Amino acid sequence: MKTPAWLASPWRRGPVATVAGALPVFAFPQLSLWWFTYVALVPWMLLIRTAPTGRRAAYDGWLGGFGFMLAMHHWLLPNLHVFTFVIAALLGALWAPWAWLVRRFLAGEPTARRVAAALLVLPSGWLVIELVRSWQGLGGPWGLLGSSQWQVEPALRLASLGGVWLISFLVVAVNVAVVVLVAVRPARAPAVAGLVTAVVAASAAWMWSPRPDEDGRARIAVVQPGVTNGPDNRIAREEALTRQLTGQDLDLIVWGESSVGYDLADRPDLADRIAALSRATDTNILVNVDARRSDRPGIYKSSVLVGPDGPTGARYDKMRLVPFGEYIPARSLLGWATSVGEAADEDRRRGSGQVVMDTGGGLLVGPMICFESAFPDMSRHLAEDGAELLLAQSATSTFQQSWAPEQHASLAALRAAETGRPMVHATLTGVSAVYGPSGDRVGSWLATSDSTTAVYEVPLADGTTPYVRFGDWPVYAALLMLVAWGVFDGVRAARVRLGRGRSGPPPPAPPARTSRESPARPVR
Repeated sequence: MKTPAWLASPWRRGPVATVAGALPVFAFPQLSLWWFTYVALVPWMLLIRTAPTGRRAAYDGWLGGFGFMLAMHHWLLPNLHVFTFVIAALLGALWAPWAWLVRRFLAGEPTARRVAAALLVLPSGWLVIELVRSWQGLGGPWGLLGSSQWQVEPALRLASLGGVWLISFLVVAVNVAVVVLVAVRPARAPAVAGLVTAVVAASAAWMWSPRPDEDGRARIAVVQPGVTNGPDNRIAREEALTRQLTGQDLDLIVWGESSVGYDLADRPDLADRIAALSRATDTNILVNVDARRSDRPGIYKSSVLVGPDGPTGARYDKMRLVPFGEYIPARSLLGWATSVGEAADEDRRRGSGQVVMDTGGGLLVGPMICFESAFPDMSRHLAEDGAELLLAQSATSTFQQSWAPEQHASLAALRAAETGRPMVHATLTGVSAVYGPSGDRVGSWLATSDSTTAVYEVPLADGTTPYVRFGDWPVYAALLMLVAWGVFDGVRAARVRLGRGRSGPPPPAPPARTSRESPARPVR
């Protein structure tokens, strides 16, 4: 396909690629235009397929990936400043090979066979990108494309089968099909077939995928103190709110991330105050301690269960830390980030393993801390280990007026649907949210303007979802798909080269006729 004249200049093409790559952000909270996800990649891919060379296509992919990462993390700008652009540029490079594939399959007038292959290979390539950037050292799985479907029931059913990965695959495949329908005339049949397959698969998952079997209910209270000035004022507000829960017949009270700013072993007076709250409410309290440990060096973030007699001994130390927020990767090289933004002055320490806690009344809960709720494998492992209720203690007060609190709260819906276990997302300053074992919302969100408590009747469930049983199988299938295509394409290219070698060099072309020459006239 010929490049449009107005896109011939790289000075025009570059900004267009950046903006096109950023478009999917509108499908995520706050706007939550979930339906837009299914066409959000179309402008970007239409641009890539007009690239004059594979190198230019890869460059368009890099710029589009930069735009996508910057848009998904724009709320970090007030804190990381210029380093936000650096991170977005580094992660954006992951989309360069994918864009090269887009041009390879969709440029020009592709055949029906090539379009059919594109419907499998291009979503697989996207999934590999999401897998790579899901490593917590690269920022973690924030903004996975499938996460935009957190409030769509058929998509949540797909999540129970193959996790958020299966939703991402479906979304990219639909975008590829739309590109073919818009721009490729001769080979539309495979695109139509792909769209029909996607609709049938989603409908089948919605109708026939196994639902969790509800098995009782738990009364969970969330304490959200709101924005306070300093750790002492925060604890005072949490105490006042928790006392309001007296006589509520609760199974567990949950405070948010960093709700306690002191090590309870160093502050027995504070441990006694929280124990008194447990006695008054007749309920154990899960607090979150963000402090330097007295029994080992370093600062930890820990979920600590406190009962009527003080800390029960049940404790979980955060394992996956936020890059730059809680530690600086390769601090010797990147430590300068502390001078241009609010990066961590001291690296926090990591926990050694996940924990399932007995709350004291027989309810088994699996705690995670903030950033960890974005990782599908962590909630899956907790469900495998017997957790009946998933918990995430979070604090996004630094980003209070941004899109981050709602984006974070929405992730719990995916984790609940994937595992068939309800999930509580409890925060200091909002948004707090609770979801049932099918990913459906329980009660109302606690907004960033709320300083209050809320009691939720949370349905419990048993059974095992296919995702918990089989794990990240869509990712493995995507990797296998790319390997199979690479082998097939390599063998085909080798055969072409071998065929040319056997037939010898092509015959020389006849000399071109100049304008002065004229065809020989027949002799009469």
